[in-house]
Amino acid sequence: MLAANVHSWTFRSRFRASAFRWRSDLPIKRIKEAVAEIKNTTRKDKVLGAEGAVIFPEKVSGALEHVDSSSGAIGAAVNRAIETLVPIVAQTPASDNLRVRWLERLWCAIEHDDIP
Repeated sequence: MLAANVHSWTFRSRFRASAFRWRSDLPIKRIKEAVAEIKNTTRKDKVLGAEGAVIFPEKVSGALEHVDSSSGAIGAAVNRAIETLVPIVAQTPASDNLRVRWLERLWCAIEHDDIP
């Protein structure tokens, strides 16, 4: 997991709290870019890619807090992203301890998600 701390995820800095205004076009673009970045990293390093897939739900809720989601486009984009990222985590060969840490982090992300 040390490599994950050293790796500089581009999407991580773009998904800071309240990063986006009310418009949904840029956040949808950023979600797609994040998924592409994670998938590309996974091709080179499965564990690092899975780490990125865990970071995504930790960051996405706070970043999308003020985005207008009335059309459902943001929700659909996030759901597609999660559908793509879950298999990356599930299929990554990792120790039981690492999986437990990932699950704890994912659970915390769910608990702290203020967006329904």
